[in-house]
Amino acid sequence: MTINPKRIVDKIENAGAIFLGKWTPEAVGDYIAGPNHTLPTSGNARFSGALGVETFMKNSSIIEFTQQSLQENSEDIINLATSEGLYSHADSVKVRFED
Repeated sequence: MTINPKRIVDKIENAGAIFLGKWTPEAVGDYIAGPNHTLPTSGNARFSGALGVETFMKNSSIIEFTQQSLQENSEDIINLATSEGLYSHADSVKVRFED
């Protein structure tokens, strides 16, 4: 998290997905935004992106939601995360709307 993520996004060299700003939790990418749910782990983002057609090519997804777009999709993301037992993913959306 940073105040101005667009300023540093071009400096990120290794990532399976890049989630910009506080209104774009990882659950957005897993359930709504479109990049594959299976992202590289164990440092594999140095040479690999998400599983898919481009499995053998390096890529990064850049994802940015506004407060309104996250609000409009929050219930769906929370329901999908909860149905998979990924409660922290659901909480990553819920916490952004707590007072």
